[in-house]
Amino acid sequence: MFYYLSNIAWFFATPSNLVASLILLGLALALVGRTRRAGFGLAVTAAIGLLVMGLSPLGTLLILPLEQRFPAFQDDGRPVDGVVVLGGAVQAEETVRRGQLTVNEAGERFIAALDLGRRYPGARILLSGGSGALLVDEPPEADITADYLVRLGLPRDRLVLENRSRTTAENAVFSRRIADPKPGERWLLVTSAWHMPRSVAAFRKAGFPVTAYPVDYRTTGTGDLLPFAFVSEGLRRVDVAAKEWAGLVGYYVGGRTGELFPSPSSGVAAAMR
Repeated sequence: MFYYLSNIAWFFATPSNLVASLILLGLALALVGRTRRAGFGLAVTAAIGLLVMGLSPLGTLLILPLEQRFPAFQDDGRPVDGVVVLGGAVQAEETVRRGQLTVNEAGERFIAALDLGRRYPGARILLSGGSGALLVDEPPEADITADYLVRLGLPRDRLVLENRSRTTAENAVFSRRIADPKPGERWLLVTSAWHMPRSVAAFRKAGFPVTAYPVDYRTTGTGDLLPFAFVSEGLRRVDVAAKEWAGLVGYYVGGRTGELFPSPSSGVAAAMR
């Protein structure tokens, strides 16, 4: 139920949808004599807001703290016992209908799964992701990803599938049950850099200590504050960042995480207690 309610609520709360709705509302009010001036003002203000979100570096300013929170993984020579790869990169329906793998802008998660599987031949690769569809029936993403990883050369017996989860919290809980990590084991967590803080917090809450392996960066770093050339690009970044910040707060308030904005050092401190 939480999954459905959160998706429905976010559809209306997504910044680009919200501003577009305000423009339409303003135009509708402008057609009525008594509210004409207020409606016109609302429509103009919302339109200006749409342009600001779409062309200014606002989206970059929102997403940078998320991407910078956990540094890129550096191999320090310690063995890697397993890798958890979160779903969200594969377009399941398109893949099935077209008969070939179709990935979205988070496709680096799939690439990282293949790369890490080859770099650490002794590590288990746990693919975590069920079906994210609301209205259609589609196969779990973990199953599709496993099929194509095997085609690309990873042995099937190294892949572990968690194909029931539909949220980040479920990714963590279900993966913990399947992996059953032992004390001292090192597991890498692969997900988008902007999604890493909430993911790490959820895994810590589930009792599954992981090492961040961020991918799918949307910015080049702290100096990336140039305006966007296309409104759609800026709006997309604002939407992604706003959803993730809302997710961090919602997960913390709802008890799905124990940290509002986790960091690598907070995980070390928790492990020492």
